[in-house]
Amino acid sequence: MRRQACAPRADWQARLEAQGFDFHTIDAQPYWREDICYVFDAREIDEIEAATNELHALCLEAVDRVVRDGRYDDLGLDARAAALVERSWWDREPALYGRMDLVYDGSAPPRLLEYNADTPTALFEASVAQWYWLQDVAPEADQFNAIHEALVERWRILPPSSLVHFAACYESLEDALTTDYLIDTCLQAGHRATALDIEQVGWSGRDFIDMDNLPIDRLFKLYPWEWMLAEPFAMHLQGSRLRWIEPAWKMVLSNKAVLPLLWEFFPGHPNLLPASRRRSDLEGPVVRKPCWGREGAGVIVLPQGEAESATSERCIYQAFSPLPSYEGRHALVGSWVVGDTAVGIGLREDDGLITRNTSCFVPHRFAG
Repeated sequence: MRRQACAPRADWQARLEAQGFDFHTIDAQPYWREDICYVFDAREIDEIEAATNELHALCLEAVDRVVRDGRYDDLGLDARAAALVERSWWDREPALYGRMDLVYDGSAPPRLLEYNADTPTALFEASVAQWYWLQDVAPEADQFNAIHEALVERWRILPPSSLVHFAACYESLEDALTTDYLIDTCLQAGHRATALDIEQVGWSGRDFIDMDNLPIDRLFKLYPWEWMLAEPFAMHLQGSRLRWIEPAWKMVLSNKAVLPLLWEFFPGHPNLLPASRRRSDLEGPVVRKPCWGREGAGVIVLPQGEAESATSERCIYQAFSPLPSYEGRHALVGSWVVGDTAVGIGLREDDGLITRNTSCFVPHRFAG
């Protein structure tokens, strides 16, 4: 694994915009970078793929143990949330996709920092934008990227010509692009799709409905489950026949409080980092993470012995494992899962220790 300088395409902005990727530059700073790329060898890609599949299997086992043993208090889930999790898990409601954030330097085993299992973004960048970059600049090279094909195939588990509603906060460019891209994959699978803002999801007294008062049978929502439970329609979730994508059992995995449970269930696993709800359980520097935080919000590194500031948020602690640094830039591997299979990666980098929503996306390639 190495960071390599590249010659940007002369019209790279126009090419990205033609694909629908309009936020390649944020506040005059590049979000998408192609003056550099990350280069892997086949062994490293195989290692990331195997670790992702292993971690996903561990996560599914963790959900099963949480449900069977009623470990909801450890996750801060109340009875209403627990009931939704249980019904969706016992009904084996299928998942669509997720992204594991891994620390990996090409030497030590990949280790899980967190699992963005409910509302992962940076999907279009990984699936489409970096693939077209590769075709333009290094068509002879390879890329760990079967994301698009896997998404189209995953939608085909639904009955033919299903109508799927898609809801998101469309005022967010990133959420809009992610949702519209997933609509495209759904259409390519032979289904029908319609989009609406999350605020346009209504309740008829019997069914969830769209703006045309049509019942919603299947709804992809790029909207966190913990926010869903705070919406006015939350009281109707349990009795509804609507099938949600992602299903409610993803509440267990998108909650960082699952990290201490994973360490409890699988202590010493080479792809996990020690984690606990109590800082005193861990030696050395730690990272404090809000259980429901996203995109690095509220995450802080606490050196050994340093007092921490008070917080009202429910947090967990994870052993600090620094991201590899290349010329002062810290690289994070986002490993994508579609269904139950690892299908590709995307890399983000930042000059800080914490990856945030403004951290740059950098394409990758590999050679055998």
